[in-house]
Amino acid sequence: MAIIKKFGLILSTTSRIALSTSFRSTSSLSFNTVNNEFSTMTAATRLKVRTALDELGEDGSFKRTDSAWRNWISREEGARFPPENDRYHLYVAYACPWAHRTLLTRAIKGLEDVISITVVMPEWQRTKPEDPNDSHSGWVFADPEGGTRVNSIGLGGPFPSSYPSNHPDPHLQAKSIRELYEKVGDTFGKYTVPILFDKKTKTIVSNESAEIIQMLNSEFNHLAKHPEIDLAPKELEGAMAEVDKWIYPNINNGVYRCGFAKSQKAYDTAINDLTEAFDKLEALLSKQRFVAGDQFTLSDIRLFVTLLRFDEVYIVYFKTNTRSVATSPALLNYCREIYQIPGVKETINMAQIKYHYFCSHPDLNKFSIVPRGPDFERLLKMPHDRDNVDAARKRKLSLESD
Repeated sequence: MAIIKKFGLILSTTSRIALSTSFRSTSSLSFNTVNNEFSTMTAATRLKVRTALDELGEDGSFKRTDSAWRNWISREEGARFPPENDRYHLYVAYACPWAHRTLLTRAIKGLEDVISITVVMPEWQRTKPEDPNDSHSGWVFADPEGGTRVNSIGLGGPFPSSYPSNHPDPHLQAKSIRELYEKVGDTFGKYTVPILFDKKTKTIVSNESAEIIQMLNSEFNHLAKHPEIDLAPKELEGAMAEVDKWIYPNINNGVYRCGFAKSQKAYDTAINDLTEAFDKLEALLSKQRFVAGDQFTLSDIRLFVTLLRFDEVYIVYFKTNTRSVATSPALLNYCREIYQIPGVKETINMAQIKYHYFCSHPDLNKFSIVPRGPDFERLLKMPHDRDNVDAARKRKLSLESD
């Protein structure tokens, strides 16, 4: 209970937040070649094999497409994917902010012994190296027996083929995330993490991080070490939805809109939106402890993973240099508090975060040179002052009620 009081976490409910109007869409069936059954994927536009760098509008702006696999783990009777101990597996990358959301939620809820994980290698590699006509690069699994690697155009590195915290695929023996998707019959061609995988039926449950963290929050409470922690309290649904609708496009996705822009106009629009939202966040968090109010929620998890990467990666790599977390007092202390929540820092591997971004996109960094950076994580280990913000807010509310 001390953790709950200290970090603003409240007793559990089973609410499911509608995080985005785009999260629900019609579905289609995909044949699973592993176990000869059908799996549900949303009916998004089918595209050729691609990565996020290929998702551009006519004006050169970055246009992220929706995730395709959108099934739910549910405690409802007769659910296809019921919550069970050691049935589900997360494929993640330490580098990926979307995957990091799921690692944080798993840790805070205490689901480490319930849902297993495999962490892929940080540097993207060619996923069909034997095919000279297939240039796709993406996430690959560790190969403890492999040699050193270079980037996808043969430069940079050398990178090891395995790190101590990265492992081969334990379930389908895929060499890459692309191969894993292909083995379960994917037809959409965008091979992302996180993946919530069902070990029993050998198929993907979901690859939408915003929905996976909702499932981890609400559907495994009977197995969690911290079932009393609710990261999506019903009474904060409205506040969470309100902040999510501008934080996601302008901060979470905003850094990618800046970094992947292919025209000056697209970049200028994106950096203006990001800068305005950054200032809005600094002002908001100067007055209240968390983005949706006094309680730590999934909205904070979604924001934190972007802010964690901002000064070390995005300022340099994605040209988001109008602002920094280190020079924003409220945001810096907000990040310090979250970093110091038990279990959070163990989900962070800043080296792999940097290796991924600076070594995976030769179009942006041909020789895969990794900048040394400001050692932002060192700042997060210092004491924070968020108790003062909370106390000041409560005094103000008390005066207003008198």
